[in-house]
Amino acid sequence: MPEHLSTIQLAAAAILTVAGVVWAIGVLRLLRRYRAQAIRELAAARLPFLPAQPGTGPLRESVELTPAEQDAFAGLIRQLGHR
Repeated sequence: MPEHLSTIQLAAAAILTVAGVVWAIGVLRLLRRYRAQAIRELAAARLPFLPAQPGTGPLRESVELTPAEQDAFAGLIRQLGHR
């Protein structure tokens, strides 16, 4: 403890230090809260220049293969499996 400072000065310095730390923590919490809120609002906002997207994709298409095509496909798979 420095000899040239009184007890009141040391107590005031300690109180000011604690108050500064509490203030900094409060400001950081407020900034985080409002930043998270702004990000949520930005994500929820639609961009006006993009058209509305459909909820589903295109219908699934399928083609029946002839037995010759099935054999050719099976041969291709066997060739690729050996690599």
